Amino acid sequence: MATRKSTSKRTAPLAEYRRKRDFSRTAEPEGAGTGTNARKALRFVVQKHAASHLHFDFRLELDGVMKSWAVPKGPSYDPGVRRLAMQVEDHPIDYNTFEGTIPQGEYGGGTVMLWDRGTYEPENGGGVDALRDGYERGDLKILLHGKRLQGGWVLVRMRRDDSDRAQWLLIKHRDETADPDHDVVGSVTTSVASGRSMEAIAARQGRVWKSNRSEAGASPARKKRTVAAKPRRTKKGGAKVTKAGAKRAAKRAAKRAAKRAAKRPTDGAPKRATKRATARSRS
Repeated sequence: MATRKSTSKRTAPLAEYRRKRDFSRTAEPEGAGTGTNARKALRFVVQKHAASHLHFDFRLELDGVMKSWAVPKGPSYDPGVRRLAMQVEDHPIDYNTFEGTIPQGEYGGGTVMLWDRGTYEPENGGGVDALRDGYERGDLKILLHGKRLQGGWVLVRMRRDDSDRAQWLLIKHRDETADPDHDVVGSVTTSVASGRSMEAIAARQGRVWKSNRSEAGASPARKKRTVAAKPRRTKKGGAKVTKAGAKRAAKRAAKRAAKRAAKRPTDGAPKRATKRATARSRS
């Protein structure tokens, strides 16, 4: 265990985060570096992420980076529910404001929503030292001051793998904010920052991403729309009439002829013939 810890300390901050991403393709922040937060309150953020599988990214600011866990089912206000939280690579502080779409084919490709944000602190006091100690021991007790997540929570580490990543459990503490009947994940489906749904975020970002395609790739679609927009019905001397238009015109002509025939008296022709015969006999 000691060897793993020392190896982790020798790794440059955010090295794994940067290694997994092509920042010429994704709008995710590269992270200018790490540093001490000048403010006393440390920040946390929860991002709803529709990647290959929908999950919630739970991030806590600590030592200049965002310690991060992927929570498949999201947080629960029920103290009796234990949510699996898979630890992932540290993220830059700048990631706290990221909302948009990661291009498909890139690491974590999909839509990202800022689902909750706020500040946090150790549950029993002690400042940053207490948070570091709890994180190292795998028993991180915290108080969240967010818009949607509040009160006491704990992250408990179960096991650590060879890459120094671990499976944790995210559990709500039994306090005045606990509510087994409150399905916060199911009832809150919009961004804490923009108020948009996942669909609205994906639609907006999708248009931006597609606009970078070459004009040659988009021209065939425009041509098809132009052809489809040509008028089908024309007056005499105009363009060719479609088969459907010709059928409709023939039906209208037949109706007009039938109306004219109906107006003629049925005994008109015999009367005219009788008049002509009478005229000839008189002559």
